[in-house]
Amino acid sequence: MRILISNDDGVLAPGLRALVEALAPLGEVTVVAPERECSGYSSALTLQQPLRVLKLDNGFYSVSGTPADCVHLALNGFLDFEPDVVVSGINAGANLGDDVIYSGTVAAAMEGRFLGKPALAVSLCGPHVREHGAPGFAVAAQWVAKLLMQGTQLVLPARTVLNINVPDVPEAQIRGIRMTRCGHRARAMDLRQMQDPRGRTVYWIGMAGEPADGGEGTDFQAIAENFVSVTPLTTDMTAYAASTAVVTWLEGMA
Repeated sequence: MRILISNDDGVLAPGLRALVEALAPLGEVTVVAPERECSGYSSALTLQQPLRVLKLDNGFYSVSGTPADCVHLALNGFLDFEPDVVVSGINAGANLGDDVIYSGTVAAAMEGRFLGKPALAVSLCGPHVREHGAPGFAVAAQWVAKLLMQGTQLVLPARTVLNINVPDVPEAQIRGIRMTRCGHRARAMDLRQMQDPRGRTVYWIGMAGEPADGGEGTDFQAIAENFVSVTPLTTDMTAYAASTAVVTWLEGMA
């Protein structure tokens, strides 16, 4: 198996290293990841300037671009082979509910949607992941390895990716794994207005809102109950439930 790994926390992130260590026994692993943290970049592509790629001493490729750039580059001519699967992560923090709209981790996986096997976006969920997430990353990476070993049994519609969230708890406390749906967050917290050292006004984007729909079957509920959450996502963003209302509305304009 040829596995392409990327992320949005940067090529030196501990979550990425844990993923490489866990997946290396399964096949040939190639890393193409951003040179710096790119959280919240969603599916942005760099179109106004060229991308620079540096091969590091450990064999990882460092890219001067976004997470989506990295996988797009890898799958469209940079590599001399086509990977069997794309795995993005492990993100230092949750990607639950509406987070997937903004997530660079999910976006990197989405760029792998044209491959025959489902791409995986993986995140470690907990309030202190960035401070002491190393043990949790190793646990999450082993869950990814288990899922990939099951991969030959999974048949999904085209352009489907799996968004995987793992609770940041010891392995013994993880109660199992669930298929989930995306929950929904409340509106984000208010932005923070501040002054920079030169007296100019600057703003910090507020924290993500608390779960507004974290109920039965959601990714929020699974994580709260110490289950690994697996949510299938698709690039088809058509709101089919709204079709009848829109058709009726348009008829009134004829």
